[in-house]
Amino acid sequence: MSQYLILIYETEADYAAATPETFGQVSQAHTEFMEKHQDALVGGNALQPTQTATTVVAGAVTDGPFAETKEALGGYYLIEAPDLDAALAIAKECPARFGGVELRPVMVFD
Repeated sequence: MSQYLILIYETEADYAAATPETFGQVSQAHTEFMEKHQDALVGGNALQPTQTATTVVAGAVTDGPFAETKEALGGYYLIEAPDLDAALAIAKECPARFGGVELRPVMVFD
């Protein structure tokens, strides 16, 4: 069984402007996603907004994200799947109301 990371990229401004009802719908969608795919789910977390980020490059510490982008990494799920097709089927169902997801295989070192 291979591991894949589903990276959730969304527009933070849309979340900041979202109503409590919208935020509740997004939370419910993630709860349903996790329940449906609990057999494949290894872990996952939501991330604090990019303004809380600290970047370290060549030992220099800077407040803020590494790069300014329209959509920011807002969370992730680590899943196990037998192959890429199965992982893609799960990733297609991952809630990303204000953006999209990226699926990447976890590198295995022998």
